[in-house]
Amino acid sequence: MRARRVQPARYGLFILAAIWVLLILPLSAMAAPYAAYVIDARTGEVLHSNNADTRLHPASLTKMMTLYIAFEAIKRGEISIDNKVKISSNAASEPPSKLGLKSGQTIALRYLIRAAAVKSANDAATAIGEAIEGSEAKFARRMNRTAKALGMKNTTFKNAHGLTEAGHMSTAHDMTILGRHLLYDFPEYYNLFSRITADAGVRKVSHTNRRFLTSYKGADGIKTGYTRAAGFNLVASAERGNERVIVTVFGGTSTSARNAKVAELMDLGFRRAPSKAPLHKPAKPSYVDVEDIPMASNGAAGKTIRVVGAVTSSKRPNLRPGSTVEVVVATAEKPQATSPIFKADITAALQEAQKTVPVQAVAPVPRPSAPEAEAVKVAAVSMRPIQRPAETEPAAEVIKVAQVAKIKKVPAAPEVITRVSTSGGRHWGVNVGRYPSRYAAEKVLLKTALSEISTLDGTLRKVVQRPQGFDANFLGMTRETADLACRRLVARNVNCFMIGPS
Repeated sequence: MRARRVQPARYGLFILAAIWVLLILPLSAMAAPYAAYVIDARTGEVLHSNNADTRLHPASLTKMMTLYIAFEAIKRGEISIDNKVKISSNAASEPPSKLGLKSGQTIALRYLIRAAAVKSANDAATAIGEAIEGSEAKFARRMNRTAKALGMKNTTFKNAHGLTEAGHMSTAHDMTILGRHLLYDFPEYYNLFSRITADAGVRKVSHTNRRFLTSYKGADGIKTGYTRAAGFNLVASAERGNERVIVTVFGGTSTSARNAKVAELMDLGFRRAPSKAPLHKPAKPSYVDVEDIPMASNGAAGKTIRVVGAVTSSKRPNLRPGSTVEVVVATAEKPQATSPIFKADITAALQEAQKTVPVQAVAPVPRPSAPEAEAVKVAAVSMRPIQRPAETEPAAEVIKVAQVAKIKKVPAAPEVITRVSTSGGRHWGVNVGRYPSRYAAEKVLLKTALSEISTLDGTLRKVVQRPQGFDANFLGMTRETADLACRRLVARNVNCFMIGPS
């Protein structure tokens, strides 16, 4: 019996059906969920929202937080932008996209930042985190603290680069918040996100978002992201005239489809945003840090809780009754003379010195004629006293101690203070950070002195250049005053540590 011959057309149908079942249907089921969020950047007003609070994979949008913390660390003096970073084997082994860094290689932090911002290099992002916090795990904890402080309520970070990892999730809403903070908290670095190309030290890199930047009018950032689990993500910002819009899209099906959707939402945002609106920048983050420390002796896990924020008042500690300050005075007759002075007496002397002296009325002096005025001017110039050289610091200290403690005035020649005892010596100081430039350090010193004038008044502001940057120091303090100043500054969200006598 002759076998029935299958028509060739039926073979084609079978093959198409098999492809549909085996490939098309699974790929459709695996498509990443879509989410979108649009705001007026000036006010934070929501202009469009779709699935914006659903936790999804952020992919390389994660690097926005890595860069935010890097900018913050530079501003606070934790690290310099010119610091040489040694690449670990962990950073070098990150999968693409990458800069191609080698284990043991050293590279300036500025090049790592460019590579992470422009090329979205995973090895550069990991190296940034390790350089700032010592390990990627510690850096991830800092990322989560910062996210919480910024109001990113549905975000959890596990790494610095954004490659898919269990629990590493965010939302379109949260990433828009982060993009807005990058724009307004660090405007001096924001231009990085609009560079089509950049010098990353080892080579020149191109922007992953260059198609959208070059095709959409006013676009100037911010960050792309892609993994299979996330799809094609983008946080974009554009400015036209007085208006600025930020758009976030999660789950695009391709680069072109994502860019088209973002452009559509940008147009929607510009249509809905008012032409004139007041600029309300987002508030800077205020941190509440909870860090694990090793197990206590009884086996319970210990925690160090550090609350940093603005305070409305800070009271000075009350003086202990009967406490004294020993002032060591060296004279020709008594080289090691010691005089106990009660703090109560010092307070009384200060109150006495601060009493207002009544001003006596002075009869008005008739205005001289022009010739007489010229003669008086010449006479005043000729009789002006010659300025004496400034007194040395020890001599000035003698006068100050004598005035405050009511010590009898003695001839200046034989009496010199060689040192002040530990409780009263002005050989201490405080450091309020390390900064990339002398100007930045001086600016912080002035700002800090004005905000904490009660404890820093009369101190010497000094900038010390180090290989890693410029230290901002206040010198000429007692140990107690330095300790009090540091505690008050830390309460005001200012980094501070004491500097002892060298």
